[in-house]
Amino acid sequence: MKLADTRTIDAPRSDVWEALLDAETLKNAVPGCQEMEGSAEEGFSAVVVQKVGPVKATFRGVVTLSDLDAPNSLTLRGEGKGGAAGFAKGDAHVTLSDAEDGKTLLSYEVEAKVGGKLAQLGSRIIDGFAKKMADQFFERFQSEVEGETVHDASDDADEPVASEDNDAAPRKSWIGRVLGS
Repeated sequence: MKLADTRTIDAPRSDVWEALLDAETLKNAVPGCQEMEGSAEEGFSAVVVQKVGPVKATFRGVVTLSDLDAPNSLTLRGEGKGGAAGFAKGDAHVTLSDAEDGKTLLSYEVEAKVGGKLAQLGSRIIDGFAKKMADQFFERFQSEVEGETVHDASDDADEPVASEDNDAAPRKSWIGRVLGS
């Protein structure tokens, strides 16, 4: 599966380039990323929790940077194994160029592949998920570089929601309310 897009980031190209090489920025940009350690020179190790269709898995893998042409372009290559769920890997070729008013035009081309149980979900689900992940990564990356707070909605998915009446009491799910439990 291949996709491409561009984003205009409100930051100088040198700042965007440095952010592409920074483990903390990458960790905050990858949806579901629990850990990201390492360096641009030696690569990063990562732990990412994702749900693809009915399959939820913890992927442990590596992210490497190659084809570095500072501050113009690079390739981000990620590969992770999710146990019985299978594997996911992909490349993102990123190109930076100057835009108006000191902004940076970030262009990317992504190619993603999956195997194992994930591959059995079908190309429509996988393609949609890959597009969503790429869009979220670059949207979150842009927010990080521009200094906006990034919030991962998947971080809250398993936490109980407090009611307005009692902040300590979790609110019942819709099925709990229907069944009266």
